[in-house]
Amino acid sequence: MPHSLGARVTLVFAVGAAAALVLCLALLYLILSRQLVTALDDDLRARSADLVAAVAAGDVEVVVRDPLAQLYGPEGAVIAGSAALGDSRLLSPDGVHRVRAEELRTRLLARGEEAPTAVRVLSQRVGGDGVLSVAVSVEPLHEARRRLLEVLVLAAPLLVAVLAVAGWLVVRAALRPVDVLTREAAAISTFEAARGLPPVPGDDEIARLARTLDAMLRRLRVAFERERAFVDDASHELRTPIAVVLGELELALSAVDDPEEVERSLRAALGEAQRLSRLAEDLLLLARAQAGSLVIRREPADLLDLAVTEAGRLAPVLGARIQVSGEPATVVGDPDRLRQVLTNLARNSAAAGATTVRVRVARDQARAILEVADDGPGFPPGARDQAFERFVRGTGPRTPGGSGAGLGLSIVRAIVTAHGGTVEARNGDPLGGAVVTARLPLA
Repeated sequence: MPHSLGARVTLVFAVGAAAALVLCLALLYLILSRQLVTALDDDLRARSADLVAAVAAGDVEVVVRDPLAQLYGPEGAVIAGSAALGDSRLLSPDGVHRVRAEELRTRLLARGEEAPTAVRVLSQRVGGDGVLSVAVSVEPLHEARRRLLEVLVLAAPLLVAVLAVAGWLVVRAALRPVDVLTREAAAISTFEAARGLPPVPGDDEIARLARTLDAMLRRLRVAFERERAFVDDASHELRTPIAVVLGELELALSAVDDPEEVERSLRAALGEAQRLSRLAEDLLLLARAQAGSLVIRREPADLLDLAVTEAGRLAPVLGARIQVSGEPATVVGDPDRLRQVLTNLARNSAAAGATTVRVRVARDQARAILEVADDGPGFPPGARDQAFERFVRGTGPRTPGGSGAGLGLSIVRAIVTAHGGTVEARNGDPLGGAVVTARLPLA
């Protein structure tokens, strides 16, 4: 089987065309053969009608002048016949007696020493007791059939070849855009990320395939750019704490005689190492969420209870007032991950300079609603749609205590999505700053 799709399609087309052509030519042969036989029989009937009319008028000599005809009496004896027949008979005496109406058949006729020839014989009653037989050789019919068969046998391969070539040209023309797309796609390298596939005119399957592949390339290009930006940003974020840790350790080594300086340097290095550990954990969480392998424990958890607990723990650490209100709303999820959502949202508000954070828990028919609002500057203009992307930071002031890596809201979205929920961000009421609303399925 050919490897090329065009060759396979052409082969299938040629085989199908050959089968259809053979069937059509066979039907044509049968139809033409039947028409030749019908024409032969019509000629016999016309001759027989003329001879019957002449015999009825008393002109028996007309039978003698006919190429192949004989007139028989009631007993089967030949009354008159063509000179070409000689002593040969078109009908035997018994055959004469069996004729009742018009009788048409093919038989072999032997004339002298010549080889028997096939003739078509038409016999019918004439003048009451007589029988007239008129014959014609079927050798011309057989010859015509043989020539017709030769023509069809010779023409069939030529027609199949012509159809195969025509099919190949049509298939090549149809698949030419595919070849162009293949070459263009193979030519696109990582250094030509902005290069797209050439457009294919029309609205057929190949044109739609070209548009789909081009759209897929654009999506891959966006994903590649995001991954490259992620690697660049992660490298930048990791480089800073590592440099600080190295600097503090070098400072501690240079001041081994000063215990206070050594302790200060080690504590600073420990703080940066802890920040580096949190950043690594955040990156690992996002990577697992993207791969669909984020582990989520499933157990009932009351969002209002979690919010009250986290507010009491975070308020002294962040130096912000955290208000919690609402009604109990139980979801099936991972309490530790849900606490991480509350922690990241509160830290994000505090890092943006908010002094008051309001957490509201509500519920509708099938969803629990967790809303975290603050009185900070809100999301910068044009950045709200990208707020949940990795390493996206606001432009508001920062306070000590946050990682500042721009991963907080990305982690919030990853955790909420893993719980089957949705999250959105806006600015405005109730405190005039940023508002993040998460919706989770009720238990």
